[in-house]
Amino acid sequence: MNRLRPSIFLFLACLPASVHAAATPIEHLIVIVGENRTFDNLFATYTPKGGQRISNLLSKGIVKLDGSPGKNFGLAAQQQAVDNDLYSVEPNRVGPYATLPQPYTTGAFGQALYSPDPRFPQDLPNGPFQITKYVYYGAHTGDPAHRFFQMWQQVDGGKMDLFTWVGTSIGFGSSNGPHSGSPGMTAQGGVSMGFYNMAMGDAPILRNLAEHYAIGDNYHQPIMGGTGPNYFALATGDVAYYSREGKPERPPEKQVENPDPRPGTNNWYRNDGYAGGSYVDCSDENQPGVAGIADYLKKLPYKAFNGGNCAPNTYYLVNNYEPGYSASGEPAALGPDHFTVPPLAVPNIGEALSAGKVSWKWYAGGRGDGKSTVNKEYCTICDPFTFSSRVMTTQLRDNLQDLSRFYSDVGKDLPAVSFISPYDSISGHPGYAMEPGFDQFVEDIIEKVRQNRKLWEKTAILITYDEGGGYYDSGYIQTLDFFGDGTRIPVIAVSPYAKKGFVDHTYYDHVSILKFIEKNWGLPPLSSRSRDNLPNPVQKDSYIPLNRPAIGDLMNLFEFGK
Repeated sequence: MNRLRPSIFLFLACLPASVHAAATPIEHLIVIVGENRTFDNLFATYTPKGGQRISNLLSKGIVKLDGSPGKNFGLAAQQQAVDNDLYSVEPNRVGPYATLPQPYTTGAFGQALYSPDPRFPQDLPNGPFQITKYVYYGAHTGDPAHRFFQMWQQVDGGKMDLFTWVGTSIGFGSSNGPHSGSPGMTAQGGVSMGFYNMAMGDAPILRNLAEHYAIGDNYHQPIMGGTGPNYFALATGDVAYYSREGKPERPPEKQVENPDPRPGTNNWYRNDGYAGGSYVDCSDENQPGVAGIADYLKKLPYKAFNGGNCAPNTYYLVNNYEPGYSASGEPAALGPDHFTVPPLAVPNIGEALSAGKVSWKWYAGGRGDGKSTVNKEYCTICDPFTFSSRVMTTQLRDNLQDLSRFYSDVGKDLPAVSFISPYDSISGHPGYAMEPGFDQFVEDIIEKVRQNRKLWEKTAILITYDEGGGYYDSGYIQTLDFFGDGTRIPVIAVSPYAKKGFVDHTYYDHVSILKFIEKNWGLPPLSSRSRDNLPNPVQKDSYIPLNRPAIGDLMNLFEFGK
């Protein structure tokens, strides 16, 4: 199982013996990924130094420094809508909520399951609210809905005004067991509109990092929806699909998404949920839900990347299913009742780094030694190389290691590129984790690197989140193709070379990390369809690239000198 296939062995044997030297002083890149926070959820009231511009709730006048509604609070008002025919990206709005429905406890550790959260008022003003006016920073709160077709509707063509309606109309999906509820009873309420207030002391670790290093306020999740597809995009610049022996096939019928509303309902999808549909053939506008997004793409003032990046007769995975291999390399069970992605051969950054003789590792919390049973803290869908036959059936699997190995490697043998996904309980994920746990985890890793002075002097640490978790965000979104982009998420660059206290407005998403790696170590794009083929954006005073679609390579976060 660990042996290289002959074709791969011959390919690697023909490569130059020399290691690709870094093009910048950065010889080590560490990427730390938390979970489920938008930029406004954490940086809503952050004020940068030196009078720099920033795009957040405070700068737009949506909220005040104390977290109360600002003069432009109405810009974030949430609308109600009607969709009772075919799925629509921009359903018919019928007027704003008078007040936000009370947030629910869905997924919140230690709280009553799927119930209105009594810590929050029943009549919150219709717009963003400060979570820490009602609970302490780090308290377990409800988990907003964050799935593919739902997120397209939340964004509502860039109006960002249907987060609450989507939560209350369809939530986590109609085929998702206890999370599902029923039409109009989805256990969500207005939870997606919550934010933390840095100006009043929330998220002090992240604020300190922002003040001393560089952040981006135009960085996005690459795929609409949840954790799995966005981690996969971070590793591949692409989207997973259903296949057998590397060839696209139609998945079992019950695993195909159908977001068209059921008869007599308002937006209650026919087949959608973690135990329901998650695949879509976006090349066929007769498939459920496809026409709604395809029509939106046609209205763009520019051409979508690769015409939408939808290959014929291919069913793409747009929500969370389990990977094709266990952490120990055993093939997972497949079939209509196994919500598992068959092994994939999508080109990935691990292969590219190894082909270029650049060292790398993916450190996953709770992964174990790859032989014994993994820890319950292990997030399977946060370990994207376990979807890949090109990694899991070759010696490249040895690059996938438990998080504990990072702490020994950082003192003596850290690879050139390190990816880190934390233990579930310190991932910052709403519901079962607390954001301060992730913040402390990040601070600890930075300190471990700083203790090794020689390492610190040639290292960059990027801190980001897999996706926005369904939380509201007020920022611009550039549609790249059928799959995204999605809402803004934080990114922080920590390094001796990071611009001090800088706010970068360049348009980025997770594929920008791939572009940074490729530029720094002289590697080509991963494939002809991966988004790392997109050009760097041309921007003036706007957050919108003039040459859309375009995403940056993160180099503007750093100052390397002459």
